Amino acid sequence: MNLPIVAYGDPLLRKKAEDISIDYPNLKEVIANMYDTMYNASGVGLAAPQIGLSVRLFIIDSAQILNKKNDKAEDDDDNDFEGEEGVKQVFINAKVHSRAGEKWIYNEGCLSIPNIREDITRPDEVDIEYLDEDFKHYRKKFSGFTGRIIQHEFDHIEGILFTDHLKPLKKRLLKNRLEKISRGDVKVDYKMKFPVKK
Repeated sequence: MNLPIVAYGDPLLRKKAEDISIDYPNLKEVIANMYDTMYNASGVGLAAPQIGLSVRLFIIDSAQILNKKNDKAEDDDDNDFEGEEGVKQVFINAKVHSRAGEKWIYNEGCLSIPNIREDITRPDEVDIEYLDEDFKHYRKKFSGFTGRIIQHEFDHIEGILFTDHLKPLKKRLLKNRLEKISRGDVKVDYKMKFPVKK
């Protein structure tokens, strides 16, 4: 089921999400709905707070981008992530142990903050512990494009948005555009849930 994505300005996006247990109601259905919602909005990651659930759950699918890039001609100079394998994964109750490697800039966006993209600096590698949809335990290191998506989605379950990584001047320049999103004054081609006007 394709669900509305919670828009910037909703207090839920600022809450630190809670761990979930193996008996969380309808977990498989929630995950399936998250994938439907993410693909419908042409996203590569989605966190549960973005569909109105303040729980430590997020999904990613870097394979849809990376596998297409790697299928291009070998002489294509426009492939920033050549050779990187894509990952489709569910992350439950994730904990980041460390972030390491060279910091690099990438132009990020967010389904909760439509029509705004900004250059964000993040370290290359993230060491993360998590459970999958079957509550099997993992601890892995991810880097490159996949590592960046994971860091972005992990921020969501911590109540952090990508715009929080911007310098103060850049944040001030975006203030009016962000306020428009929170008022619902934005055009998107997917369903959104805007904060309730008081």
